[in-house]
Amino acid sequence: MPNDRTQEHRLRPSATHASRWPLIALICLGLLLGFAFQGTRGLWSPDEGRYTVAALQMLDTGNYLAPAYSPDEVNFSKPPTTYWVIAGSIKLFGRNSWAVRVPYALAFVLILLLLHAAGRRLVPAKPWLPGLVYGCAAAPFMAGNIVSTDAFLTLCEALAMLGFVCAAFDEKERGRRRYVLLMWLGWGLAFLTKGPPGLMPLLAVIPFVVRRDGWRGLGRFFPLSGIVLFLAVGLSWYAVVVLRYAGLLHYFLHQEVYNRVFTAAHKRNSGWFGWIKIYLPVLGLGLLPWWPAAGRVIRRWVSAERWRAQASPRAETGIEPGVEQFLVLWFLIPFVVFCLVQSRLPLYMLPLFLPLSLLIALELRDRVDLRQTRQQVLLAAWVVVLLGVKAGVAYGWHPKYDNRQMAAELRAATPTGQYQALIFVENTEADYTIEEATPWGLRMYLGKTVYGIPWLAPQGADALCHALHNEGRALVVIDPLLGPEAIKPALQRCPGRVSEVGTWRGNALKLIAF
Repeated sequence: MPNDRTQEHRLRPSATHASRWPLIALICLGLLLGFAFQGTRGLWSPDEGRYTVAALQMLDTGNYLAPAYSPDEVNFSKPPTTYWVIAGSIKLFGRNSWAVRVPYALAFVLILLLLHAAGRRLVPAKPWLPGLVYGCAAAPFMAGNIVSTDAFLTLCEALAMLGFVCAAFDEKERGRRRYVLLMWLGWGLAFLTKGPPGLMPLLAVIPFVVRRDGWRGLGRFFPLSGIVLFLAVGLSWYAVVVLRYAGLLHYFLHQEVYNRVFTAAHKRNSGWFGWIKIYLPVLGLGLLPWWPAAGRVIRRWVSAERWRAQASPRAETGIEPGVEQFLVLWFLIPFVVFCLVQSRLPLYMLPLFLPLSLLIALELRDRVDLRQTRQQVLLAAWVVVLLGVKAGVAYGWHPKYDNRQMAAELRAATPTGQYQALIFVENTEADYTIEEATPWGLRMYLGKTVYGIPWLAPQGADALCHALHNEGRALVVIDPLLGPEAIKPALQRCPGRVSEVGTWRGNALKLIAF
């Protein structure tokens, strides 16, 4: 008969195989939630069209350094990572909505894997639980179908914070150095994705480490090699474009930092109470179906005793000392900063679902047991609800800012073979209004370059003539607040053959052959 050692050896592979099933199931769940109906919905203005048109412009011109809406309109409001990723996907899968959104589904799955890796350190009994919480929460699920910078920012921050979690709660010095470099790689990628907001979790890392390890302990997380890695990854693109484009440093510091933080210039829910109408609904509805667990976490942490209890030995709390305290700091400090900053959008909250998922997983670690039939049924029912909502939005909701619907209407109004570009002449002098009002996503569906002209700006007429000169034949869409008569003087300066072709959504349409 085989001895005990032989039996143990035979059992070990099956035990290892069994331990992989939760991870495999998490990956399958992520693929299902991430990819289902992912290419069904059209691009919506303004943001989805803006990010897509910049990627298309890169592909068409070969200029991957300077993001742009058209040959005449550069766009440095965001770093290039999002455009690069979308452009790569379009190159692989073609010019369609599915290709644009594939990277978001993949980012969704990768975030689940990174949370699983963090869960192995923070929730070792059930490392899959943080990923399950994040994947099934309403806000991260819906965000995985929205073209934006925030999904990729969340992925980069998850990578950085995985490095910190492993370094901060790993007693092996060798592993700490390796994970610290991983952390700074993540920060570099986050900065290259969205600039300074990508470093927001550092505001939690620094006080936590100083309180636990002192200022000398903080130095271990700021090695020279890590700083150099961050500078090489995160700042190299900024250095190149600032040197190449005059005035860009002032634009970054004034428009993208100062105005966003301290002024209402971007018209994004500013004021003392703007955060209430934007962030509270996202956190409230976005945490479905985890409200009960989130409520218990909040009730515990409003108590001062609970904060002090984090210094208790692990045997008393059942959690690594300081873990919950750090996760609360990770959520709370960036949240307060986001509330104070005067530019506010719902998806700014998406990275904060990382610490929330880990906190809720810690709360549920003794309550969730998916071997129970009742919990299996509840989970399956919720997944069906999520997929039903996603399908309903994709098939049943066609808002006026759906660029695919717009393209169909324009195609019916004017044969696309008669023009090479679309030029939208808007009743504004502000470049920001042009960014928001122009349906840039039409380029995906009509295959035409799209221009936005701020007619009231001093260079408005010149910009129209230059666009016509670039393209030769263009369909000009004139803001109804201006009317066709407004552009006649400009057309006399850049003469061309003008044909009236009717209207579209109240906008006068002119075919102009330069």
